[in-house]
Amino acid sequence: MALYEYEHSEPSAAPAAAIWPLWAETARWPEWDAGVRSVVLDGPFAVGSTGTMTMDGMPPIPFTLTEVTEGRSFTDETRLPDTFLRFEHVLTDVDGGTRITYRVTIDGPEGFGPQVTSDTPDAMRALARLAEAEASSRV
Repeated sequence: MALYEYEHSEPSAAPAAAIWPLWAETARWPEWDAGVRSVVLDGPFAVGSTGTMTMDGMPPIPFTLTEVTEGRSFTDETRLPDTFLRFEHVLTDVDGGTRITYRVTIDGPEGFGPQVTSDTPDAMRALARLAEAEASSRV
């Protein structure tokens, strides 16, 4: 087993209030993450809720929300037979908008981490642009 850590931040002109619903409404994740086919959350977007994410060419992957700070951050974790994945998502107010940060920690097979995070910058850019478009349409 190898420990893999990854972090990426993306600026957005959108306020955190425009980004948060795109996270909290998990059925919308495929709108900004091209690798995600569907996300089903079995309960509210709150600590302890579980769900499944279906990615391209993979069976549904279970996850649990382990931390939720309304409007600011959430963490989800996935336990697989030989792998533990932890994804932290944080919104920070900055001049002109919001900084979106993802931190990923994976304890699993060597080389697995880069496969999981390779499309993260693209997904985060798409999230930022979608939030900006939705924020500007409300003005």
